Amino acid sequence: MAEILKNVRLFNGGVDLTGRTNKVEPQAEAEDRDVTTFGSYDPATDKIWKEVMAGTKSAKLTASGFWEAGDPSKVDDALWAALGGVGAWTACPRGAAVGDTAYVMGAMQGQYQLLGGQGEVAPWAAAWSSTSPLARGVLLHPPGLARTATGTGTSVLHVAVPAGGELVAALHVLSVAGTGSPSLAVKIQSDDATGFPSPTERVAFTTATAVGGEARRVAGANTDTYYRASWTITGTGPSFLFVVSLGVSA
Repeated sequence: MAEILKNVRLFNGGVDLTGRTNKVEPQAEAEDRDVTTFGSYDPATDKIWKEVMAGTKSAKLTASGFWEAGDPSKVDDALWAALGGVGAWTACPRGAAVGDTAYVMGAMQGQYQLLGGQGEVAPWAAAWSSTSPLARGVLLHPPGLARTATGTGTSVLHVAVPAGGELVAALHVLSVAGTGSPSLAVKIQSDDATGFPSPTERVAFTTATAVGGEARRVAGANTDTYYRASWTITGTGPSFLFVVSLGVSA
């Protein structure tokens, strides 16, 4: 069934771009390398068909919307500062609740285009190129739920990581409040049962003390199929808004 895009969420680094974005397009590809030989000849038809195998894989993401500036959470401030840098992004086609589908990647922002004609709503557009695999996965922590104390998230059923595959994970710290140097240490755990009787740490992000983002990748194989986020929060009166996403790339 065809689907109308109406609740797409986009997170880049430590910024939620959703409210100023109206188009986002991830793209993944594998180079086709010619491996045609004399053995590719079919004597029954007296024909030879080209044979190929997958070469280097890559991914790109383009996004665009309406320009806004004035503080670090705005499109212009965030994308101008990030130009040429490597960061994390997460795109969610159907909303950003725990368990929703997410596409996750570490990427380099190589393009930023802004402004337009007189009298028009000011536009922006940007493009990112992969520095890690593009992975299809799930959201493990939603953007709108403030955390003020150490805890663990909801168990989410996903897929095992095959041999040669990778876990690709992203953390987006959207806001930080509190005194006494508040800090947030986020990990991703896995288990073979939803109740997590014997959790295994799979990903450990750098402890965050400010708004920002980070992408991590971990090589498989891993037979666990349940995942959750866990976090340790310190400081006086701390409060964090953050997003955690996880995907598997073959």
